[in-house]
Amino acid sequence: MKTYSAKPSEVEKKWILIDAQDVVLGRLASLVALRLRGKHKPSFTPHIDCGDNIIVINADKVRLTGRKREQDIFYWHTGYPGGIKGRSKGEILSGKHPQRVVEKAVERMLPKGPLGRQQLRNLRVYAGTEHPHEAQQPEVLDVASLNSKNKRG
Repeated sequence: MKTYSAKPSEVEKKWILIDAQDVVLGRLASLVALRLRGKHKPSFTPHIDCGDNIIVINADKVRLTGRKREQDIFYWHTGYPGGIKGRSKGEILSGKHPQRVVEKAVERMLPKGPLGRQQLRNLRVYAGTEHPHEAQQPEVLDVASLNSKNKRG
């Protein structure tokens, strides 16, 4: 018996649409990361991008449990002395680019390196319900119905 190793030409990629309204952020991000890597497929190969293309809509209506909206802070440094800055997840969700909270949560669950960056390019996150990928005919994946803990509302 030989171990199967998929080649990039043999990988079949699907388009999947996920509605993030009232879905808990961490549970959504872990499921999206699993699908982006391709670990849900029997032909999973760790060194090949065999995941699907994921479209996440309603990212601005994602649910945060506990007090993460006020207490969970994203930090960055400007490069100048004393230049540490931070913004809470609640401020980002109510700001100009609310989809970045979902993007960062998924990015941190993917492997670091060239393969992880390639897999992250297969993720498209939109704050509203509109998306420009109707021509790809994405399959709808209802994350809220997979587990009763996934949805809070």
